[in-house]
Amino acid sequence: MSFARLGLIEPLLAALAALEYKTPTPVQAQAIPAVLAGRDLMAAAQTGTGKTAGFALPLLQLLAAETAPVASNSVRALVLVPTRELAEQVNESIRAYGRNLPLRTCAVYGGVSINPQMMKLRKGMDIVVATPGRLLDLYRQNAIKFGQLRTLVLDEADRMLDLGFSRELDAVFAALPKRRQTLLFSATFSDAIRSMAGHLLNDPLAIETSPRNTAAKTVKQTAIPVDKKRKPELFCHLLKRRRWGQVLVFVKTRKGVEQLVATLQAKGVSADSIHGDKPQPARLRALERFKANEVQILVATDVAARGLDIDDLPLVVNFDLPIVAEDYIHRIGRTGRAGATGEAVSLVCADEVTQLAAIETLIRQTLNRFEEGGFEPEHRVPLTNTAGQILKKPKKPKKPKIAAPSPAARQPAKKAGIAPAKPRSAPGGRSGGRAGGRPAAAGKPSRRSS
Repeated sequence: MSFARLGLIEPLLAALAALEYKTPTPVQAQAIPAVLAGRDLMAAAQTGTGKTAGFALPLLQLLAAETAPVASNSVRALVLVPTRELAEQVNESIRAYGRNLPLRTCAVYGGVSINPQMMKLRKGMDIVVATPGRLLDLYRQNAIKFGQLRTLVLDEADRMLDLGFSRELDAVFAALPKRRQTLLFSATFSDAIRSMAGHLLNDPLAIETSPRNTAAKTVKQTAIPVDKKRKPELFCHLLKRRRWGQVLVFVKTRKGVEQLVATLQAKGVSADSIHGDKPQPARLRALERFKANEVQILVATDVAARGLDIDDLPLVVNFDLPIVAEDYIHRIGRTGRAGATGEAVSLVCADEVTQLAAIETLIRQTLNRFEEGGFEPEHRVPLTNTAGQILKKPKKPKKPKIAAPSPAARQPAKKAGIAPAKPRSAPGGRSGGRAGGRPAAAGKPSRRSS
């Protein structure tokens, strides 16, 4: 099937040809006609399968057919995303697809000055890609109005709930027109998201192009057991021994990110970081340097788990396993995209066995384990299965046994020809069987014998 058979107009087909998009992915083939027909949509597909084009292409076509101009500070289509990086990524994709159409689009998010964003919105926008917090700031300052809004897209809505945006989302939904088209796209849909969709969407078409919450088959997944304190040493060892090239590394905390970057840079490895404490311009600069191969290692928290589209990224390393199992799917989805193959390596310590079991339950497979010579863990990582069960718990170290005395040693001292030692006198010159030297009273059992 070609994109032309999906009913797309010529300006979009020309843009797709320039981008060398030849055949629609399964999610695109099902979503594009449904969106063009005005249906509400709930689409789940593996990361890297072209979900952005699945909603952006038909959305651009619908907006191009509008004849009325966009009023000042107004918007006709709104795309909500969880992170700043994803906002930039989606906005860039929309601009690339709509290069031959006279439509205006922009991205708005926190971490940067709000004034330039307010200036852009004065012209009126066909599409705004936004994070929920900054969108509400703009709305409360009357910098954006929703009177002309016709379409709402929620991209990675599950992640927005994970990041604590539920209150902001409720406030956004309350401000939007009730009559609108609503589209939900994600690689994973939790039960909470499905419940929310029931209140937001009107008779939605459900699309699932792969089993729910599955990892891409193009990614080879392995786990290497290691003690927690030796993870940095093991990573540096693997980087050298396996001759890894470009690597995206996920670490649980912002402090951990910077510690690993400092370790790598001390060894002469070019590395940069992305995390929530970093100013947005610095985050974007780090990402661009990584995409341009100016740095070999990009170390990040889960802010980089969604939406980063890096051409031909060969390897993702989970330095720490994620707290939320669904984030594992999104992390490893940064490699093996658009049909290419990739590899995901997880460094797992005994403390992370609960997260490991949750991940294996979610993806319905156990990760192949390989121990690296010289890094076998002292604290063994228990075996797990896809039912979330921990099959074998780490064995506690055995206490050394005290050898029983020999028969000769158990004989009274006088039989062995040795005079018994006199008992030491207690303080005050007294001696006896109890602490303090006072003998137990006659007729009463001592505390030792009770």
